Amino acid sequence: MSSEPQAAPYTPDPRIATIADWIGDPVEAAPFPCTDLRWRNDRWARAVGLGELDDAQWTSHFGRFQPLPGNLPGPLALRYHGHQFRTYNPDLGDGRGFLFAQLRDGNGRLLDLGTKGSGQTPWSRSGDGRLTLKGAVREILATEMLEALGVNTSKTFSVIETGEELWRGDEPSPTRSAVLVRLSHGHIRIGTFQRLYALEEKDHLEALVGYCLDTFPGPPPPVDAPGRDEPAVILLHQVVERLAVLAASWTVAGFVHGVLNTDNMNISGESFDYGPWRWLPRWDMAFTAAYFDHSGLYAFGRQPEALLWNCSQLASTLRTLTETAPLVAALDRFAPLYQQAMSPRFAWRLGVASRGPEADLALTQAAQQAMADSGASPDQFFFDHRTGRNAGDGPFAALLASHAPTASLDDPFWQQPAPPSLLIEEVERIWAAIDQHDDWTALLSKVADIRALGAQLGPAPTA
Repeated sequence: MSSEPQAAPYTPDPRIATIADWIGDPVEAAPFPCTDLRWRNDRWARAVGLGELDDAQWTSHFGRFQPLPGNLPGPLALRYHGHQFRTYNPDLGDGRGFLFAQLRDGNGRLLDLGTKGSGQTPWSRSGDGRLTLKGAVREILATEMLEALGVNTSKTFSVIETGEELWRGDEPSPTRSAVLVRLSHGHIRIGTFQRLYALEEKDHLEALVGYCLDTFPGPPPPVDAPGRDEPAVILLHQVVERLAVLAASWTVAGFVHGVLNTDNMNISGESFDYGPWRWLPRWDMAFTAAYFDHSGLYAFGRQPEALLWNCSQLASTLRTLTETAPLVAALDRFAPLYQQAMSPRFAWRLGVASRGPEADLALTQAAQQAMADSGASPDQFFFDHRTGRNAGDGPFAALLASHAPTASLDDPFWQQPAPPSLLIEEVERIWAAIDQHDDWTALLSKVADIRALGAQLGPAPTA
């Protein structure tokens, strides 16, 4: 079973200060009319030594943004460019968020506390720098479910309602406002590299490669990889591997991010920045999350392609630091790494033991076909067929039976008729209770159910 994140002492380490003068701009948080604490992620607060803060201290730091001890003296809005639906946009950057603090967890990982909806910055363009409370609630749900399903994701650390009325053209207005704090393993994007490349800041580009290798340590490239000792090549290999695993984990989770622009791609390989996300109502490769994705560029089945394309944009920025051939060799690893990561995760979610690449691939393909044929949601499908239960007849049933179970169904969790899910109708019901009656019980109950699912599934395969 998975366990709670381990408690750790507060260990500030604002190392981004060493590159702050060319990667961001000092900013101030908006002076909100009020700060009503709505959500605090205590299990992750304990993991970074902040679990002992009382509500008043919490609100002071994550609603008024008083600096944490020994940390960044003030917020930093990060600069970046990016491809948005494959069109390059140099007019980007943190327009409604900033980096607030950096600190270590009990495993020594450097983590960021960053914001969403904290006010205007030099990069806000015509935006108000705010976040709707509905957007914050949706991010709580997305990050909790992804964490339970073994996806490397940012954590929704805090949500504070701010008392402003916001007008949005694509939803009923005015609507309530909030400021969100996320805990994540870095905020360096592919778009961060694109900006330095576009501005021909080669020295800073080289320095950023070094910062990322120090901050996000990973395995070395394969022994036969050309240029395997060059920092830029090492970094691309690591990013390709992380994003291939991320794409695979989204597939097994049945998750559609919606907006896979290069400014939404974290070098750490961590899923973050949730907007029009959806979980699949049925196994449909053409399913899209964003109503404005008219071409289906970021459809469910095209997410691996999108992440590989984004990796190629990172490779393009690194050509100023190394030869092209080693970068192409790194990109060529994406497809096999994706498959290598996906098949064991299918076995894991089905509660059976991996039998090696060939057998796992056959099970994965049969499971996908069975899902498509049944029309069931992936959540229900995995729940019904875990450890061979209700497998029925046919190729999938035979393959599932050939894999030894690794999990028990004795817990009452598995006796309920359906698993926790986050189809859009459920999300809207949870929000309606908050919006119409200020009733947060459905949200808290859903989070408890999702965390119970995560505990039952246990840690996802790391390979």
